[in-house]
Amino acid sequence: MLCILDGPMGTELAKRGCQLPDGTWSALPNLENPEHVRGVHRAYAEAGADVHTVNTFRTQPRVLGDRWRSVLDAAVRLAREALGPDAVLAGSMAPLEDCYRPDLSPADPRAEHREMAAALSEAGVDILLCETFPHVGEALVAVEEAVGTGLETWVAFTGGPDGSLLSPTEVAEAGRLAVELGVSAVLVNCVAPELVLAYLEALKDLPLPIGAYANGGHQSEDGPWVPDTEESVENYVRWAVQWVEAGATIVGSCCGTGVGHVAALNQELRGGSQ
Repeated sequence: MLCILDGPMGTELAKRGCQLPDGTWSALPNLENPEHVRGVHRAYAEAGADVHTVNTFRTQPRVLGDRWRSVLDAAVRLAREALGPDAVLAGSMAPLEDCYRPDLSPADPRAEHREMAAALSEAGVDILLCETFPHVGEALVAVEEAVGTGLETWVAFTGGPDGSLLSPTEVAEAGRLAVELGVSAVLVNCVAPELVLAYLEALKDLPLPIGAYANGGHQSEDGPWVPDTEESVENYVRWAVQWVEAGATIVGSCCGTGVGHVAALNQELRGGSQ
């Protein structure tokens, strides 16, 4: 059965006029613009998403200091308020530094990932999603700590927008190691949609669900992603059809995409049903 993920929170918050400063990115709207965070979750649900990623990509201690736990708890609470008790929530666990700078990965990230996994578990998410990892070693530490909570754990590796950070072969080996640690799904994310097929081909022999959520639009000079045009949404969906044909059973969208992409995926891949 096909599972459709939601799309990015930051891109949609920016559309709604929220300020997304460097470093904290989409985290602070959990406290400063809660109505918009709830609104984004509702919009993705109406578009047909099955799994909803709570807004915790940047709610880490090293990003927010002493405020981190209150911002994380707010993210989970807002998702539950927007979506109800039966919604499937995925707690986002991200790299401790930059998701495009594997060279910045800390030598010993375990304690921080353990703290993050425990906090998300206590806050009441259903899945732990270790996502956008370009550094295999750090990803596997995050996976190990997430699995240790007893929650279902997914991992998503990124090759970067141009695929230069991790090759399909490297992602396949990382996926194999993640399976040994107990993950329930292996995905690739935050790459250009035309690069996804090569990663899925490398992952197809894993004994569990695989999937993808790719970027759309382009990254501006000052950092934020500029969303796609309607024509590009159609192109994204055409790529996604090929991902499913290649074995993907989990499909969503990443940077520079939005609610329209998820709605189009739902319509094309399963005729608008949920």
